[in-house]
Amino acid sequence: MDGHLAKKPLAQGSAAQKNLDFFNTVVASAPVKPFAIRLWNGAEWRHSQEPPRFTLELKHPSALRRLLWRPSELSLGEAYISDEFEVLGDLEASFELAEHLIGRQWRMSEKLRLAGKLLGLTGKRVTGKRQDPVKLKGRTHSKKRDAQAVQYHYNISNDFYRLWLDQRMVYSCALFHRRDDSLDQAQYNKLDYLCRKLRLKPGEKLLDIGCGWGGLIMHAAEKYGVEALGITLSQPQAELANAKIRSAGLADRCRVEICDYRDVPADRLFDKLISVGMVEHVGEGKLPEYFRKAYQLLKPGGVFLNHGITESMHSALVGGPSFIDRYVFPDGELLPISTLLKVAEEVGFEVRDVEGLREHYALTLRHWVKRLEASREQAIALTSPETYRIWRIYMAGSAYSFKTGRIGLYQSLLIKSEHRSPRLPLTRCDWYRQCPSPHH
Repeated sequence: MDGHLAKKPLAQGSAAQKNLDFFNTVVASAPVKPFAIRLWNGAEWRHSQEPPRFTLELKHPSALRRLLWRPSELSLGEAYISDEFEVLGDLEASFELAEHLIGRQWRMSEKLRLAGKLLGLTGKRVTGKRQDPVKLKGRTHSKKRDAQAVQYHYNISNDFYRLWLDQRMVYSCALFHRRDDSLDQAQYNKLDYLCRKLRLKPGEKLLDIGCGWGGLIMHAAEKYGVEALGITLSQPQAELANAKIRSAGLADRCRVEICDYRDVPADRLFDKLISVGMVEHVGEGKLPEYFRKAYQLLKPGGVFLNHGITESMHSALVGGPSFIDRYVFPDGELLPISTLLKVAEEVGFEVRDVEGLREHYALTLRHWVKRLEASREQAIALTSPETYRIWRIYMAGSAYSFKTGRIGLYQSLLIKSEHRSPRLPLTRCDWYRQCPSPHH
């Protein structure tokens, strides 16, 4: 068992000594990556002799009690955004420790003994401003409430997103041909891969449900000659997307409208549909309506590519609201891929291809976290210290969840076959041809 490394002598029975003693009891033998604890007075405790991957910095004497009294994903996240503690170094690696603290099973006698020690950890609390969780009005997944949820997440600031997204502002999983691909290259790879999966042809009509800042429809119009419509519920997104479209000289081939997918007129038919990172906001109860609407909007033989985050059926259920639901994606619902495919088939779609890409999302999120951390001061100036901390911990935690398989990322290719044999190639060879360079 390693002792703490104190930068100055600690009085026996002091708040600092009690904190270090408690951590020594709880996590000294934790099977996690090397880490360190640093107290508000500079004293340190190290988990092992190896260099720490991260350092957990407690800001005041009662911070540990705040962290470990009935620890949960939500309570730990709220303690972080209110500046009870800081994580220096690899934030993603710290989630292994959080998982250990939340999931560890204690005997009743141990719980009582540790609870008594936690109650003794008192002292002056100096923390940052608390961030109020989102409060939406109306019936869950009604059009009005869905608009509120989308606007809460996306209307923070276009400039905030521009700090850490790629040059095209693509806010979804990138596709890495090599692990050292730049974020710009990987997002280009993804956009082109989606177009090849859809087998877009000049003159076809494409609808992008939840189009973000228009990166995909611009690529599809410019490189594949389609007529593309993107829809979003965010006014700032639509304004910036249409400005980028005009600047690129593509206004005659693509545009973005503010529209709920449920409100697209039934007689407005498309050859191809795509939805990237939007199905997570639909809700399980609305899935039949979502897939029926997509089916209705497609011409016979049309193709729908649904790209979205899913939950593993083996993930432990979390009771109560999650951190992401409270502070990031209100009303979001992650579902198993089997649930999505079942509903798609029930409304009439034929499932032709399903591909899992969760490792690519972990890589994407690591790029985003590094870029956000590098732009910390600008991000805070554009938003607030609390918003910066929310996004940093949300994205690092999501990377950990993708890495460990708690959540997944799937692209599902669905055909409106209507009992006819669609004219599809016998192989996927055209999908896997070398992605052209973005510089050509």
